[in-house]
Amino acid sequence: MNFSKQYDAIKEIADQIYANPELGYKETKTKETIINYLKQVNPKIQLTDFSTTGFRTTLGNEDKPLHIAFIAELDAVYAPSHFRADPENGAAHNCGHYTQVAIALALYQQLFESKEYEQFDYNLSFIFAPAEEYLDLPYREKLREAGTIEHYGGKPEAMRLGVFDDIDLAICVHAIGGEFDKRTIEINCDLAGFLYKKYHFKGKATHAGFDPFSSVNAYNISTLFNTAVGLSRQQLDEKEQVRINPIVMDSDMSTNVIPNHITVGTDLRTQSVDYMKEVAERLDAAATGSAHALMGEVAIDTQMGYLPFKQDHYLSTFVAAAFEKNSTIEEMMNNNAISAAGDIGDLSYMMPCIQIGYSGFTGTIHGDDFIDVDPTFIYDEFPAFLAEVFNEMNGKIDKEKLYRRTYQDYVDLITSITDQQEK
Repeated sequence: MNFSKQYDAIKEIADQIYANPELGYKETKTKETIINYLKQVNPKIQLTDFSTTGFRTTLGNEDKPLHIAFIAELDAVYAPSHFRADPENGAAHNCGHYTQVAIALALYQQLFESKEYEQFDYNLSFIFAPAEEYLDLPYREKLREAGTIEHYGGKPEAMRLGVFDDIDLAICVHAIGGEFDKRTIEINCDLAGFLYKKYHFKGKATHAGFDPFSSVNAYNISTLFNTAVGLSRQQLDEKEQVRINPIVMDSDMSTNVIPNHITVGTDLRTQSVDYMKEVAERLDAAATGSAHALMGEVAIDTQMGYLPFKQDHYLSTFVAAAFEKNSTIEEMMNNNAISAAGDIGDLSYMMPCIQIGYSGFTGTIHGDDFIDVDPTFIYDEFPAFLAEVFNEMNGKIDKEKLYRRTYQDYVDLITSITDQQEK
């Protein structure tokens, strides 16, 4: 297949999306741009909408033993200081999702026009998912209250709606942060899961000069809690790559009044669910102990973010096999877990998933200067490599090595993490 002939059109689409970033569940212009291009390629294309701005389309509708999803993410990051941020919504494509979309379009066009997909022993659905970035939460909470969504993340919401019910495995791609001298891909890069904790410390207000003796200083309680968190880091398992970042989220303090309340919030990132639960219990114990030590109280809220992403190493063998036969990509990174997170972790609890990384960028991912610098690799050579991966998978995937859980299984797991005893 010749991806070079469509390179200019694909790059133009990518540049257009990059210049018009939108936040999750608001990607209306992005969706319109993609659909217009798909209809130019295939005027008879059938599309199914979901989750406000998400949609999917399938190549091959025959009765085949497997169904594979290729996922592209639509949303941008809230980064108003980025040099190409939208001045109205503060969004910027400094996570590289715009290139995912372009890669998906390049693949769809080549597979459709060449009819190569007809030779596959699987159907292939392209799923354009909204709201991967975990942000703009007040807006998403309004959507929840209105009954429009139930999950902040686009993939869990798609899971709820049954978008993946007929899918056996999923493939995603993602920009690799950092700069590389050689064109590089990455496999088996596990991601952390995360949740949010909010500790509402309650004290007793008095005049700070006249009668501090009968007060209970909520700020001091929060300081003791932060000290406990700092000292506890020595006990954290290094292989879990735990990340904790306590910040003051809410307070009402004056220099002449002892503060009677303060809210400290933190995210908690780990590489496994079990350790996430364990560290969450330690944080709760530190907060409760700090409150008791200074005669105060604490109320605790827990909000789930995303599950850890464990890449399916069996599926990655097909990527590795394609790399060994490829002559254009020079390096392949393998087995480098990081503490970043994504809602692909939630989907990977239901079914086998892989996320293939690709280089070609400069600047810091999620930073103010992030942009692609090797578009030929991203929009031409890397999609061609992915086509080779699809060919490697054709006729070779052993269904006995795949797994399946239900959406209810997922809900039960999330509930087991977030359910807390009243404190």
